[in-house]
Amino acid sequence: MDVAGKACSGTLYIFLSGELDEYSAVRARAEADELIRAHAGCSRVVFDLSGVHFMDSAGIGFLLGRYKQLSRSKTPAYIRSPDLAADKILTMSGVYSLIPKI
Repeated sequence: MDVAGKACSGTLYIFLSGELDEYSAVRARAEADELIRAHAGCSRVVFDLSGVHFMDSAGIGFLLGRYKQLSRSKTPAYIRSPDLAADKILTMSGVYSLIPKI
């Protein structure tokens, strides 16, 4: 799992690529949290999943954990470009009701 960030016009984009599973979620969580701390002034965070080719329940946990963290500072979060399988998982789990897809 690779995690990269880019801040642009008040938005922090967090790009995830690889497999977001139980093994990789721990490192992805630490790297995403560091990006969020480093760009605390951003008005929203977008998780770009275009590079994620596998995601399981640990991926849902990763997203929900970041959502909770961002909610404390009233920073909205969004999901962008999930593949079909991830989109299905996120839809069925109800994640989009908390973190909308854009």
